[in-house]
Amino acid sequence: MNGAESLLRVALAAGVDTCFANPGTTEMPLVAALDSVAGMRAVLCLFEGVCTGAADGYARMSRKPAMTLLHLGPGLANGLANLHNARRAYTPVVNVVGDHATWHRGADAPLTSDIVSLASPMSGWVRTSKSAHALSGDMADAIAASMEPAGKVATLIVPSDCQWDEAGTIATPRAVAKPAKVADRTIGRVATLLKSGNPVTLLLGGQALSEQGLKTAARIGAG
Repeated sequence: MNGAESLLRVALAAGVDTCFANPGTTEMPLVAALDSVAGMRAVLCLFEGVCTGAADGYARMSRKPAMTLLHLGPGLANGLANLHNARRAYTPVVNVVGDHATWHRGADAPLTSDIVSLASPMSGWVRTSKSAHALSGDMADAIAASMEPAGKVATLIVPSDCQWDEAGTIATPRAVAKPAKVADRTIGRVATLLKSGNPVTLLLGGQALSEQGLKTAARIGAG
């Protein structure tokens, strides 16, 4: 089992089973793993903005994290606009971004870039993997970070050698904190305002924009 296979297996164990992909040469071990590891649905997209937009929409509808597979810094940069939308909507998206092998970075190849700096404005969590043995744990951490209330974009940068080198055991999916409960006093104050007869505006975001949330808001508005 190599690092790429361990990454996909921990993703599946954590409930992430759909990957929107626009890969390149540095992600070939992950592409091979998408074929060899059963259970992960790979959706090939012809532009990175489609990957990130589809992941945003899929995660909002399915209410679970979606995964993207992107090619180095330029590929990530092509998808940043829709990652901005995901960040603003608190959507749980896990970006897996390939990079040159750790021992090749110093060569300053044509596609070498500062991926961390590109990812940080649109991500609530960013990490670069250091080895194949650490990769499944890094992926487990990325998925857990994306699911922290109310949800965020997590970006894991994976050098090629971390993908193709032999990995150890598969990490255990991390426990995720539950959303904080709204205080009864707050709910009471809101109910009082809604019943006051004065004009009231509801500003909705996050999970309130799901089907269930919108139906609940419609019932409140009709009442």
